[in-house]
Amino acid sequence: MSKIGIYYGSTGGVNEGIANKIAQKLGVAGSDVHNIANYDENEFKSYDLLLLGSSTWGDGDLQDDWFDPIDKIKALDLKGKKVALFSNGDSAGYTDTFCGALKFLYEATTAAGAQVLEGVSTDGYEVGASEGVKDGKFLGLAIDEDNESDKTDERIDAWVEKVKAFL
Repeated sequence: MSKIGIYYGSTGGVNEGIANKIAQKLGVAGSDVHNIANYDENEFKSYDLLLLGSSTWGDGDLQDDWFDPIDKIKALDLKGKKVALFSNGDSAGYTDTFCGALKFLYEATTAAGAQVLEGVSTDGYEVGASEGVKDGKFLGLAIDEDNESDKTDERIDAWVEKVKAFL
């Protein structure tokens, strides 16, 4: 069985809550859910599947705790590792940057050689020219707790099924 590690960056607690929901649905132990602020390279590399999440800030930026680790992750050798990404933001107020943090996570992990799970379709979302989108799909799971919290569980459930098939 694949060892799963979940890493999140969360200022207001939303991304942490999403990480914990995902962990519960996948049966991942609490000890394998990590705040990226406490990044440890050896621990990070010990996982077969990494689920990486960040809330999106400003003009589509990563949450602050990711700034140092993201450069370290880019430099790792993650060949043979699988990665799935998730983000949250405000699609109504920030349509053009909604879940833009996905771009940074995607670029870092692909530069390190990881295989990244295909993202979810933008169908059913309000999204503009976000850099978290490529070819009509987000680069991971996109969640809008500000405006569409009623869709969060359904979106997580569908994505978790994709993650299970990716294992």
